[in-house]
Amino acid sequence: MFESIWNEYGPMVMGWVEVARDWLLSPAFWSQLTLLVVAYLAALVITRKANPRIEKLLTPPEEAVNILAKTRRFVLLFLPLLLPLLAFALTAVGEQVTRSLFGSGAIIAFGKRVFLFLAVQAFARDMLKDPFLKVLGKFVLVPVAALYVVGLIGPVMTWLDSTVVPLGNLSFSVLKALQFIVVAAVMFWFGRWSNDQSVALIEKQRDMRPATRQLAAKAAEIAIFGIAFLLVMNIMGIPLTSLAVLTGALGVGIGFGLQKIASNFISGIILLLEGQATVGDYVELDGGEAGTIVKMTARAAILETFDGRWIVVPNEDFIVTRVVNYSDQGSANRYEAPFSVSYDTDINLIPDIIEKAVAELDFVLSEPEAPDCELRGFGDSGIDFACEFWVNGIDDGRHKYTSQVLFAIWNALKAHDIEIPFPQRVVEIKGGFPRAET
Repeated sequence: MFESIWNEYGPMVMGWVEVARDWLLSPAFWSQLTLLVVAYLAALVITRKANPRIEKLLTPPEEAVNILAKTRRFVLLFLPLLLPLLAFALTAVGEQVTRSLFGSGAIIAFGKRVFLFLAVQAFARDMLKDPFLKVLGKFVLVPVAALYVVGLIGPVMTWLDSTVVPLGNLSFSVLKALQFIVVAAVMFWFGRWSNDQSVALIEKQRDMRPATRQLAAKAAEIAIFGIAFLLVMNIMGIPLTSLAVLTGALGVGIGFGLQKIASNFISGIILLLEGQATVGDYVELDGGEAGTIVKMTARAAILETFDGRWIVVPNEDFIVTRVVNYSDQGSANRYEAPFSVSYDTDINLIPDIIEKAVAELDFVLSEPEAPDCELRGFGDSGIDFACEFWVNGIDDGRHKYTSQVLFAIWNALKAHDIEIPFPQRVVEIKGGFPRAET
């Protein structure tokens, strides 16, 4: 068995041994290896001395946010690449020397590829901060660089291109599939980044209505990802006419199974165009859902209740049902605080006392109407009043503002010695109390 294995692989092993022996006995090999070591040590010494100075020079003050400060922070991100790229440059100089002296530079060329691999590895490890790009660099960029170092990138690409995957009437090579995945991933990541930048820019336009800002952000998102899709198709050489069957099937699917999603999407666009409900509004729907709109997506609006829960409400519900909008981005709202006083009170004094006390609260508005104390009725235990007041915003479950108004009413009544009644009943016993027997 050993003899058969040796007969098959022995000549190849002996060939490797022969090449290794020639290298070890060759002055060119040792000179190139020495140059590689010297180039790396020189790059290491230079970077250790230069890195602190470069970092100090490129680090702007923490409070600086101008374009120059942003540029300096961006350039500073490339500092981890200084060591391998400097070693690569010094090795390139040494390669010219060895080729002129010995006419050979295979070892030093291999060292250059190793330094380039170290630069790619540092780029993927230290510079890529986005989780998606970090995964792409770790599992795509670094393996490709490793294949380049050992000189196998050409054969591997040829093998992947010759491996065809049949899919019905269609067929494609593994290489094309991998290229499509990588290109599509990078393009759509760039689209997401561009969309985030455009949304941040739109949100800074405070002279625009919130609904207009939301509509502009959605329009920018659709445009950016539409362009990204078209670019991917163009880069990969895929004609859009080949997608006709797919889009036809998709249209049928929308007509039947996805009609609710399509309805909610159109309803969301209508909401943004009309601006009747937008982010920041406190709304109440017929179904009982109530809360502040914290986010509007293509399918639904996210309501946050006063107790911190999130309610997902389909956009269609805002169109086909009755919606009460309490805030409309900071408009005033009216509330009332009920209270009672004793029947022994001169009720003609109550309105002036209460209206003055409530008007002194800093959150109570004088427009569109000042606090108004109204007589509501004559109750079983006391005389019922209510003070109406206007505020900006929403009363947190009738506890945010009404509670403070009731405190002010209590203190004002106590300051004027006005009694707040408690439940009282008059009991009449016909015939009087029975007499005790002696």
